[in-house]
Amino acid sequence: MLDRAGRIVGVAGVVLALLLAGMMLLPAPYAVQRPGPTVDTLGERNGSPIIAVSGAEEHSVSAGELRLTTVSVSGGPDNPVSTFDVVDGWLRGDTVVLPREEAFGDERDAQQLSEYQSAQMAASQSNAAAAALQQLGYTVPMVLRVAETVEGSNAAGVLVVDDVLTAVTRRDTGERIELVDFRDLTDFMRAVPAHTTIAIEYDRGGEPGTAEFETSARPEGDDRPGSVLGVFITADLSLPVDVRFDLDNIGGPSAGTMFALGVVDIMTPGDLTGGEVIAGTGTMSVDGYVGGIGGIRQKMFGAVRDGADWFLAPVDNCAEVVGHEPAGLEVVSIVDLAQAVDAVEAIAAGDTADLPRCVAAGGS
Repeated sequence: MLDRAGRIVGVAGVVLALLLAGMMLLPAPYAVQRPGPTVDTLGERNGSPIIAVSGAEEHSVSAGELRLTTVSVSGGPDNPVSTFDVVDGWLRGDTVVLPREEAFGDERDAQQLSEYQSAQMAASQSNAAAAALQQLGYTVPMVLRVAETVEGSNAAGVLVVDDVLTAVTRRDTGERIELVDFRDLTDFMRAVPAHTTIAIEYDRGGEPGTAEFETSARPEGDDRPGSVLGVFITADLSLPVDVRFDLDNIGGPSAGTMFALGVVDIMTPGDLTGGEVIAGTGTMSVDGYVGGIGGIRQKMFGAVRDGADWFLAPVDNCAEVVGHEPAGLEVVSIVDLAQAVDAVEAIAAGDTADLPRCVAAGGS
């Protein structure tokens, strides 16, 4: 009897183990973020430079590297993760597990998601080229067009999508500027307090017009001075130099900062990096501001894995950086492209004591 009971228990154990193993292989409603590949923007792909410039003098690239960083995300429409992947992710320090909808947003099929990410990458490259050229002293003509109005702002219902903004005037001081590029507008708005009445001149379908309304306070978490119009703006660019990027199979906007640094390096005499391997991330606006991104911790681990000693992180991501820096990686916080260039030059010169770092909330 005991032998028979033992056999029954043994068989039950095997069956239970097989059931558990099967459950571990079943798809789970989660996404898993891991360190993705990094790419040297000063390097080559299949024998062609990743960044190429024509219409201006190119210089020999640095002996060092400027690496964009990525996140590998599983759990999307065409790449589900198993329970085993989820448990493994929970146990690893370089991996994050989160609900699928948090990683991928509303339901999109794989083709839609790929097209969306490709569009973001194309926009990031265009913005990076524009920001880099302006950093180098070029004028970049552009048309500022309303892409969307912010619900609840004073601009909503006054300005409409596709309005071309041509000039802005402060009613309290009479100061007026013509809007030649995006930086004109952002520099102007940094000196305008919230709830200041302005007059925006625009072109709507070929007909000129003027709209008056009060500016809005900057959104929570945006500590820059001044105020905002209450609209999202897209810039139709006319680049004075042809800048081309040759990089496939990477999507999203977060490579903008490292693309811009790569363009600056290629168009600047001398060795910008001083032979250092510097990685980083961050979106890039046409006026040179670095924006926050997702997956900062995975990107830092990927940078260390691929030989980086330094990492440029958007200041907006500092709360996620502090306490999670991989061993051997020095992290510098950056606000805009000018500060990023200064940081690279300081690293190259070995003059790093005063570089801005991420600090814990309430720190200094």
